[in-house]
Amino acid sequence: MLEVYIDAASAGNPGPSGIGIFIKGEGHHIQISEYIGQTNNHIAEFTALVRGLEEALKLSSNLVSVRSDSKIVVASMEKEYVKNEEFKPYLEQALALVSSFDLFFIKWVPDTQNKAADALARKAIQKEKN
Repeated sequence: MLEVYIDAASAGNPGPSGIGIFIKGEGHHIQISEYIGQTNNHIAEFTALVRGLEEALKLSSNLVSVRSDSKIVVASMEKEYVKNEEFKPYLEQALALVSSFDLFFIKWVPDTQNKAADALARKAIQKEKN
């Protein structure tokens, strides 16, 4: 099983934003820190989800468990619905990626259990500032 921890950070809302993805399991230990430009925190969180799923798909795993501290991302995936039209393309892309896995789970975790992905997201913003 792959465990995919995702997070996003924005310096302002909207503002410069970054995503962090930490993947472990099945012999993998992958860290991704990417600057994604100016956006709001919710869009950044959905972007992190999509990127994390894309990376998990590259690893050919059949069992993926995503962990996120974003309640809106987790709830949207569980319900397969989002009220805000701005988030719909991200949700649709994530759901399409999830259909490639035999088993998929998503779980909300508190910030304290998502420190690795948070640090990667913040690092992405700092890299861009320098």
